[in-house]
Amino acid sequence: MATVLSDELLQQIATTWGTPVYVYHAEKIKEQYERLLKAFAKADVRFFYAAKALTNISVLKYVKSIGCNIDCSSINEVQLAVKAGYTPENILYTSNNIHFSEIETAHDLGVHINIDSISNLRKFGQKYGHSYPVGIRLRPNIMAGGNLKISTGHSSSKFGIPLEQLDEVLALVKETGLFIRTLHIHTGSEIKDVEVFARGIEVLLEVVQLFPELEVVDLGGGFKVPYKPNEHGTDIEQLGQKVAEEFEIFKKRTGKHLQVWFEPGKYMVSEAGHFVTSVNVLKESAEHNFAGIDTGLNHLIRPMFYGSYHKIDNISNPSASHKHYNIVGYICETDTFAENRSMPEIREGDLLVVRNAGAYCYEMASNYNSRFRPAEVLVVNGQPHLIRRRENLDDLLVGQVDLF
Repeated sequence: MATVLSDELLQQIATTWGTPVYVYHAEKIKEQYERLLKAFAKADVRFFYAAKALTNISVLKYVKSIGCNIDCSSINEVQLAVKAGYTPENILYTSNNIHFSEIETAHDLGVHINIDSISNLRKFGQKYGHSYPVGIRLRPNIMAGGNLKISTGHSSSKFGIPLEQLDEVLALVKETGLFIRTLHIHTGSEIKDVEVFARGIEVLLEVVQLFPELEVVDLGGGFKVPYKPNEHGTDIEQLGQKVAEEFEIFKKRTGKHLQVWFEPGKYMVSEAGHFVTSVNVLKESAEHNFAGIDTGLNHLIRPMFYGSYHKIDNISNPSASHKHYNIVGYICETDTFAENRSMPEIREGDLLVVRNAGAYCYEMASNYNSRFRPAEVLVVNGQPHLIRRRENLDDLLVGQVDLF
């Protein structure tokens, strides 16, 4: 039985802490993680929650409490993970075009490291030689994902070391004694087709033999979650079966056992998130009915940035007859959350809930137009807990130096 938050509880939270407010459901996060464990039970797999999806420290601690490791995309995320109580062996740092000093800090903290450039790999080898195992992120030249902006494995992508440069990697290994323990790829986000992951496995297993000390194959993340009504996500059970089969075949053929890592982020927290907003004004024109809400691209930029779809429900008037609306924000830019969307009739003051708001929503929020970022609430065992207060004017001035 899928875990859900009731609209009554969301209304209660909106009354208590105001709107807009992000609400996350802890048990839904746990449900998603347990589904992964079950689907991949026949394979030797470790999961690292991709923290960039949502880094609130309470969420990180909750994810740790259910037994999941953590994947970080910056040294600051690594340090947040440490503050959340993760031990180094459970922290993975996958860097992208960063200064080598971040990698040095990650080394000093003792966490797993994936490196995505020849330049930083050379520096790592020259400084640490064989003394510290490292992973390399390869670019597999696979086009995948629901949107070019979130596809990372294709031939024009900035991510990873191109497969064509493997000879340079091998030369560095020979020159510096690098201990390559992990081969990593990440082809993108919103990947529904299991065959995309199968192609990634095929690419990696073709080059495994070049690295005799290899212990781990890291397939990244990118599992699709359903956003639209009647949409289906990645068939996790089918993927788990495929991984178990492919790596068992490889083991029988070569005698070598490899552990498999995944970094689910959106899959873990997207459906656990609900963004509750209030309707400020209604406007009618010859072509559109506009519902102007008390938020904008400063709080949830995905529809404007990616063109992404989010289901929106009117929880104040759910049984009313439907009308079509453009749901728009209050920022001095075009910030449209939905166009010509059929919804129960909207009244000023109604509460609208944006669904699938757990991943890359608050995380991309800003203070544009000098607006305050909203509060965050985590519901655990049916009880809502404030995990970030709403900002105020003093917060906008933090860090500023008054010259006059």
